[in-house]
Amino acid sequence: MCSIRSLRYQLVVCGLVSLGLAGCSGSKNNSVSSTTGWKYNDPSYGGFEVVEGYKQETGPGLVFIEGGTFIMGRVEQDVVYDWNNTPRRVTVSSYYIDQTEATNVDYREYLYWLARVMKDYRDVYEQALPDTLVWREPMSYNEPHVYNYLRSPAYNRYPVVGVTWKQVMDYAHWRSNRVNELLLVKRGVIEKLDVTNQSNENNFDTDAYLLGKYTPENHKGLPSLKPGEEQTGRKAGIEDGILLPKYRLPTEAEWEFAATGLLGNTVEETVAERRIYPWNGHNVRNSNTSRLGRMMANFVRGKGDYMGTAGHLNDKGDFTVEVDEFWPNDYGLYCMAGNVNEWVLDVYRPMTSEDVNEFRPFRGNIFDTYVTDPNDPKTVAGVNRLGQIDMRPVTDEEAANRRNYDKAYYVNYKDGDVMSGLLYQNDEGALRDEESSTQMYDQGVTQKNLKNVGMTSLINDHVRVYKGGGWRDRAYWLSPGARRFLDENTATADIGFRLAMDAVGKPAEADRQ
Repeated sequence: MCSIRSLRYQLVVCGLVSLGLAGCSGSKNNSVSSTTGWKYNDPSYGGFEVVEGYKQETGPGLVFIEGGTFIMGRVEQDVVYDWNNTPRRVTVSSYYIDQTEATNVDYREYLYWLARVMKDYRDVYEQALPDTLVWREPMSYNEPHVYNYLRSPAYNRYPVVGVTWKQVMDYAHWRSNRVNELLLVKRGVIEKLDVTNQSNENNFDTDAYLLGKYTPENHKGLPSLKPGEEQTGRKAGIEDGILLPKYRLPTEAEWEFAATGLLGNTVEETVAERRIYPWNGHNVRNSNTSRLGRMMANFVRGKGDYMGTAGHLNDKGDFTVEVDEFWPNDYGLYCMAGNVNEWVLDVYRPMTSEDVNEFRPFRGNIFDTYVTDPNDPKTVAGVNRLGQIDMRPVTDEEAANRRNYDKAYYVNYKDGDVMSGLLYQNDEGALRDEESSTQMYDQGVTQKNLKNVGMTSLINDHVRVYKGGGWRDRAYWLSPGARRFLDENTATADIGFRLAMDAVGKPAEADRQ
């Protein structure tokens, strides 16, 4: 006979189905551990709570991308002779990505929230503002865009521009928190959204909530089956399957995989045709009979031709266009070529294609080991034995005792070289303690026994990749294999972004339904 508390919890867990957060049946709550034989979700057996049949909810704005293997890299002649994207076979895990580029109205929602909540931190709002002066050109009359493009409702659905890579990362953090806060409300963990009392530091943050550093107003909590605990009031954890993974920029490999969209050219495990662009064929015009000859993307057709002839504006825009203006690719993604270039997560190196892993390739990792008190016997590397994460990074002394430098830092050109202020190994394997970027790309930092001290290069740890081609680019840059780079603190009138999210669980789309 089930206890009242067990039945109540069963009803709560099954209620997740209607919210699309998890699935269950009456029998699954009576499942038994194959390790101990004890029942799950039963207070008389200790109350170990397990959500079974979990299926990740698709976050707002996202499209599921079933991963796989593909040939990443250049697919046409390298007319600029960069030789920075040699074709190679890699594998990308399944993930989610925004269906469209982030729009002006999306970003204005973020700015509005900052202005409303960060009342005593005006600088936070100001630092998030896009640089509208990117529209100004010395010999061009673009002044109307300086004042109208971001704010006017005429451009609500146009891609936001003038944002730096670092601003995008802050936006992604904000978006993750707002989505997770609403999910907790829908699940009943929070009784209602707290929009009147949130101000300054008193606002919902996913990491702070999970670490027990922040409890929202009207926090009801989840029922607990642990013997001796209150029935309600328990904070949600990752194990409950309510909170989504963080929004982030896609890696270069993920972006290129999604843009190429080979889903429609795949039969069993055979790719029938590689693509130069996100569509089939070798040209940039629509081959469909009903749309024959129409441009497939928003770009510059030739010198001085940004939109076609009056009466027949072929690409529909003199600068940017609405984010869903053109035809989607096989994944249902819009404007993966043209309109605006898009920031990706990776640090730029010209030889990345020769260096990175063939599984989920990415350059930009910096791994800090998080510990609590090194003298505390309950502490292990990364988290303590209570499962709590402490956000203090390792000291230099602790780092010196950790010799795994080969794969731990993979931003720079050579394995073992790390960013300024961290220990790294020289060619003889000895630890060096002076601040450094890399030996190959010295950023003007004094280094011992190195030539060309003071030399600078745009290739450094703060330069990021962007891809896709924009409204003022030629067709060459529309190819997903083309890549360029820019400092992470720089913004332009033709670089925007779309965000991605990790997909947890089974990689095949059919198995996730």
